[in-house]
Amino acid sequence: MSLNSILQFLVPKDKKFFPLFHQHAQILVDMATTLHEAVNVKQEEREPFFNKLGELEVESEKLMATVNFELSKNFLTPFDREDIYALTSKMNEVTDYIDGSASRMRLYQVDKVKKSIRKITEANLEACQQIQKAIKSLEGFKDLKAVLKSCEKINKLENKVDNIYDKEIYEIFNENENVKEIIKYKEVFSALETTTDKCKYVADVLEGISVKHS
Repeated sequence: MSLNSILQFLVPKDKKFFPLFHQHAQILVDMATTLHEAVNVKQEEREPFFNKLGELEVESEKLMATVNFELSKNFLTPFDREDIYALTSKMNEVTDYIDGSASRMRLYQVDKVKKSIRKITEANLEACQQIQKAIKSLEGFKDLKAVLKSCEKINKLENKVDNIYDKEIYEIFNENENVKEIIKYKEVFSALETTTDKCKYVADVLEGISVKHS
């Protein structure tokens, strides 16, 4: 058991880091929700959603900076410092790619949203909701089994999205002769699929923390 693990029993309940983790998780859910909403409206109606995503991404960056600042001035932390840094960094990467997915849709002026795109944004929303649920269960190490269960669901979602991605990339190249269309949709699908990968990386960190403290 690490020194930090021993000392955490001697200090009051964490009032600094977990509130920040909860804020960060809410931003993930809000961004995933916003992107899913954006792909369910007409192209000319998406701009407000894309603007909101940009604003939320800025908030994510600020939260990451705040967590790093708190790490620099606080000796006692709710769990190992490297895990705190990894968790907030990986969560920030999820927000990067959600915003990046929207940026590609805007850049390439995607007018027709394929059904598979909606399926992936829905899966990514569910993955972000599971991250939020896992962080709630992790606080105070009150329900580590629930954390692991959420991580398992995220892994299944990642496999599901991989299958959708592989099928769509095959169809894009096999059925489309328009190079611009191929590039457009490949870029969008790649960003969306990478978002799911980033959610899995968050799950990996959460799982590692749970195993350490089980």
